[in-house]
Amino acid sequence: MGLIAVLIPCFNEEKTIGKVVSDFKEALPEATIYVYDNNSSDRTVTIAKETGATVCYELQQGKGNVIRSMFRQIDADCYLMIDGDDTYPAKHAREMVDLIMEKGVDMVIGDRLSSTYFEENKRPFHNFGNKLVRNLINFIWKSNVRDIMTGYRAFSKPFVKLFPVMSGGFEIETEMTIHALDKRFFLKEITIDYRDRPEGSFSKLNTHKDGMKVIKTIFSLFKEYSPLKFFGWISLLLSLVATVLFIPIFIDYVETGLVPRFPTLIVSCFAVLAALLSFFAGLLLDSIIRNERKSFEIKRNNFK
Repeated sequence: MGLIAVLIPCFNEEKTIGKVVSDFKEALPEATIYVYDNNSSDRTVTIAKETGATVCYELQQGKGNVIRSMFRQIDADCYLMIDGDDTYPAKHAREMVDLIMEKGVDMVIGDRLSSTYFEENKRPFHNFGNKLVRNLINFIWKSNVRDIMTGYRAFSKPFVKLFPVMSGGFEIETEMTIHALDKRFFLKEITIDYRDRPEGSFSKLNTHKDGMKVIKTIFSLFKEYSPLKFFGWISLLLSLVATVLFIPIFIDYVETGLVPRFPTLIVSCFAVLAALLSFFAGLLLDSIIRNERKSFEIKRNNFK
């Protein structure tokens, strides 16, 4: 049996952390429970220690920074990540771990959106944001992932050790999903129950601010992982602008033999040049990305 690490990033979760640790100790008695405290000002650390968790610290604020430290510092064969707010029940833990340990899955995603999330979650903008992000990513990457932003996941060792954590905040789950899709890791989703936070426990997620960060992350990663598509769409848009501007000028020239609007013609020409530059930039970056994918596959094959 391999080593199992349960990873719990925490910031001011004194209301729930004791129950989360106890529940996962019962569900996975052979696992080591790690609570990574992110500058909590309440009794989170004390309660986590009292319930038997191994407490570590990350002083850089933000969930992405916590997960970066977790992935760097902890060595295991299977990693189960869970939030410390008691919104995800431990009863799914064994199934998720078994998929990693016995079936060769690289990332198991706990799908909330197909079960109780929309009934339990009382924040309509969160519900809208989850749907928007899911539809956007599935459209761009031609995938069918049902829950992009869930905090309940299990990972294989190769995924954890080869994943470059770039995000600092709550957009980390989106980054994980996109990386897994782009690098063709073996993904598996299971439907899980979801319950809203208990009374007295408050979300650290800012719906609008963090939502904009997630959207920004999607487009940034789209540019980095699929540059030909990204710059190809820009090239197409610029070409359409150039065409719309040029057609009336061309009609006037055919009818009169004159070009009465030189400024518009100049703008149209610059739009065409910009479209060509964008297209060829996409081609060049796509070649670089393809070579990077080949290098990644070699690293993955040689990973021990």
